[in-house]
Amino acid sequence: MTARGSIAALLTCMAAAGAASPAVADSVPVGVPLDAVNTTLGVPTPKVATAVPVPVVGAPEAPVLHKGDLLPSPLLPAVPVAADLGLTEVASPVPNLLGPKETDGEGSLESRATTVLTRTPGAVVGAPLTMPDAGNRGIPNLTAPKLGVVAPELIGAPSALLGLR
Repeated sequence: MTARGSIAALLTCMAAAGAASPAVADSVPVGVPLDAVNTTLGVPTPKVATAVPVPVVGAPEAPVLHKGDLLPSPLLPAVPVAADLGLTEVASPVPNLLGPKETDGEGSLESRATTVLTRTPGAVVGAPLTMPDAGNRGIPNLTAPKLGVVAPELIGAPSALLGLR
């Protein structure tokens, strides 16, 4: 095999690996195994199922250089992070202590899947010098430095339902 053939084979393998990459999951389902408690103690155990969110980091905002400023704004950009809080279900047997066993029910708590968007805090910093001043022979003047914090954000609408069957 020639060097040209080796490079072609390598590029073909890399293209195939890139095309076959798995999709990113929004959340990973997890079932909590409590069957051993029921077997060992003989007590009815609740059923718990949830999903672990997988955070997806977005691209940070690009700093912008404004006319008359020495440093870009914001100097430390905020980074967006998104995650899907998966469906969470908790169900537990609820005995009817005063009535017959046929009227026993099941209590449940269910939290629907929702998307949560967050943004990390950022920082705005101003330089203690101005742009070069022509009236001062091109030497910058001193100014009070500026410092600001871009507040973090949390956007989402989680909700829960409590029920008895």
